[in-house]
Amino acid sequence: MKNSVVGLRWLLFASHRPNSAPRFRQTINHGQRPISLTGAVILLLACLLTSILTWAQETTWQKVPVPPLPAFHPNEPRRIALANGMILFLQEDHELPLINGFARIRGGSYSEPANRAGLVELYGEVWRTGGTKSETGDQLDDFLEARAAKVETGDGGESTSIGLSCLKQDFDDVFKVFVDLLQNPEFRADKLQLAQSEAFDAISRRNDDIGEIVNREAAKLGYGGQSPYARIPEYATIAAISRQDLLDWHRAHVSPNNIILGFSGDFESGAMEAKLRQAFGGWPKGAAIKGEEFSIAPAQPGYYLVNKEDVTQSAVRLIETGTTRRNPDYYAIAVFNEAFGGGFGSRLFSNIRSILGLAYSVGGGVGTGWDHPALSRFGADTKSQSTVESIQALYHEIGELKTNPINDEEMRRAKDSILNSFIFNFDTPEKVLREKMAYEFFGYPLDFLERYRSGIEKVTTADVAKIPPKYLHSDTMRVLVVGHVSEFDKPLTSLGTVTPIDITIPPPPGQASPTKISP
Repeated sequence: MKNSVVGLRWLLFASHRPNSAPRFRQTINHGQRPISLTGAVILLLACLLTSILTWAQETTWQKVPVPPLPAFHPNEPRRIALANGMILFLQEDHELPLINGFARIRGGSYSEPANRAGLVELYGEVWRTGGTKSETGDQLDDFLEARAAKVETGDGGESTSIGLSCLKQDFDDVFKVFVDLLQNPEFRADKLQLAQSEAFDAISRRNDDIGEIVNREAAKLGYGGQSPYARIPEYATIAAISRQDLLDWHRAHVSPNNIILGFSGDFESGAMEAKLRQAFGGWPKGAAIKGEEFSIAPAQPGYYLVNKEDVTQSAVRLIETGTTRRNPDYYAIAVFNEAFGGGFGSRLFSNIRSILGLAYSVGGGVGTGWDHPALSRFGADTKSQSTVESIQALYHEIGELKTNPINDEEMRRAKDSILNSFIFNFDTPEKVLREKMAYEFFGYPLDFLERYRSGIEKVTTADVAKIPPKYLHSDTMRVLVVGHVSEFDKPLTSLGTVTPIDITIPPPPGQASPTKISP
């Protein structure tokens, strides 16, 4: 092969080099203009050369040696425990003259009363917009904007948060706002009313998007409609929330022993520690908020349908209870998820989308939550006319795992994908800091990040083969379909008994009839 390539190169060169002897030239008339025979030969040889070189590259690229991944040793933040129970993490990063801070506070929407669903969502907004006892939220906006700085608050299922970001030179001024908002929020009534109005707006539009519907209803089927993990705000629960509710929530949850506080950026750790001790060291402890795991009461296995007549596609989800990251199977589950339903090279994507052409998007995996079992979801978004066929295709691929488990090549690709992208998930000191704070918050070993890579590397094909029979059970799944029933390829009842889901929005207090949003 090598001699053939050299010969072709020489022939092309020889055909172009000057020659003192006269050359024979012949033209061929193709009806439009003459083509030089020599030029045609040269073109043919050039195409041949390209094909040979391409073939040579395609057959040899796999022989290129791939060096092993370097050891993963991220810069570790300093962990400091104050006497009052507050935990500090400090991560120096001198690349840019910036400082970022983030406080995670125990207690979130999972813990709010059922008749006040949406309380923590409003709390997370009005905490910032309501300002402090000395400054309104609008005044804080002006102060921070003049310094290109941010102090923001937020809400979540397990926690609430407050963070800051600013230039190093402005840190002292911005930090004062951060501390004042953390300890002396005002929750002004006009900002609560504005937040409630925005929440009403969101409720009225919650059935507009098929993706929002399928995520919301899947949680209800997987956890139970009354579970805190699936509960949603309604007009009545939002209207019931008062300013006193926000003040009471803050007083009950925001105390130093319930706070994990992290800072990253251009500072010296000793000086930052001293500043934080001065600001928070004398703050007395409050009542401890402990993580709580709520009961799960999933719906009965079967088929569940939301008939949404204003769409031309269907969202299909197969739902089952998953597990947590504490499970010894966690690493094998991660590899299985990537190989089976994780992305472009996964089995679901290759077979259902690429080969069968049934889905716009397809994928899924066994769920792994931090402090409670996440939901396992396998799904496809498809045109209405292939809804039932897509469900059957998902069933088929899950069933195929019994006789055609994830093989060595699929597992190798999955592990390579996970490990090669792993570093990009933690390529900045701040990302590492946030991850370490999550381990502290949920009670995981602080070296869990370092364990992850070695855990993935140790997974074997046999480990992955144990996952489907242990965590995937087609006969006990809840199958949720959101779509236009009259356009389905077959009746959904051809698969089994179908339970319709009513997504009509309950009316606001005092309104006689329900607010109808096109289901």
